[in-house]
Amino acid sequence: MSYVDGYVIPVPSDKKQQYIEQASLIATIFKQAGALEVVENWADDVPAGELTSFIKAVQCTEDEQVVFSWVVWPSKDLRDKGWEVLMNDPRMDPKTNPMPFDGKRLIYGGFTTVVRA
Repeated sequence: MSYVDGYVIPVPSDKKQQYIEQASLIATIFKQAGALEVVENWADDVPAGELTSFIKAVQCTEDEQVVFSWVVWPSKDLRDKGWEVLMNDPRMDPKTNPMPFDGKRLIYGGFTTVVRA
């Protein structure tokens, strides 16, 4: 079964285009490292919620939107090998390619696919 890296990211609304451009470059790098698919989604219908929500999870401010994204890998083993490649790719260096969001509030995790329909 495939393996998925998932992300929830608070991105300033005025940096949407910058985020899209950077995400497009990063998607290319991920695909070169073996990812099958990279999907980036900009919030459209994301309620604030009373107890929990995407907005609360990443502490979005009024001038930010939630991005929900994922990367599909053929397997966890190939994902781990892909990340080794990614961490050594100079295009991934935040000093030369800074993130257009607060990375401290980014949520990420790796997931084993259990159902795919």
